[in-house]
Amino acid sequence: MRVVVPFGTHDPKTRLSPILDADERAAFSRVMLTDVLAALANTVADPTVLATAPLDIDVDVPVTVDDRPLTTAVNAAVAGATTPVAVVMADLPLVTPAALSRLFETGGDVVLVPGRAGGTNAIVSRHPDFRTDYHGTSFLDHLAVVREIGASVGVVDSYRLSTDVDEPADLVEVLLHGEGEAGAWLREQGVRIDRSGDRVGIARDD
Repeated sequence: MRVVVPFGTHDPKTRLSPILDADERAAFSRVMLTDVLAALANTVADPTVLATAPLDIDVDVPVTVDDRPLTTAVNAAVAGATTPVAVVMADLPLVTPAALSRLFETGGDVVLVPGRAGGTNAIVSRHPDFRTDYHGTSFLDHLAVVREIGASVGVVDSYRLSTDVDEPADLVEVLLHGEGEAGAWLREQGVRIDRSGDRVGIARDD
């Protein structure tokens, strides 16, 4: 299955700034991307990275550069597809080959993986008229698109696919459950789980 992996290179993950500086956020984003690509490598996927600028790391898959907004770039990449095509976000450090295989095998003209706060973390489209819409609560927007084109929909309820990383609190999940390099990278930077308060949080050693 052809898979598009969107990746933003310019000042990524700004909401992690309380715990990581700009260079660290860029490095962490690259590590998450490599984790996603490593998981895809153990599935039937044929991935391409859709980057907003040339990558400064080596990856073993093709890279297409498109600096347009996410929705425009992804729709251009999947337009006219005559075979199923998937979109898997690059900030899913908990993803595993098993979770991805479940995504690819789920039935429906369009398969959606909801993220937290209304986003969409992964899509499989088997319908030529489906187009993405990543503005706002994109999961609801994608359901509306499915209805408009008269397509059937499958929804995958997957902890590993629905956990994207945007906020410092999300790093707890990476440290607890990550099976790739992202958790190890965080630990190397001194980022750790903080259990001193009423709720588990994130701290960083000096």
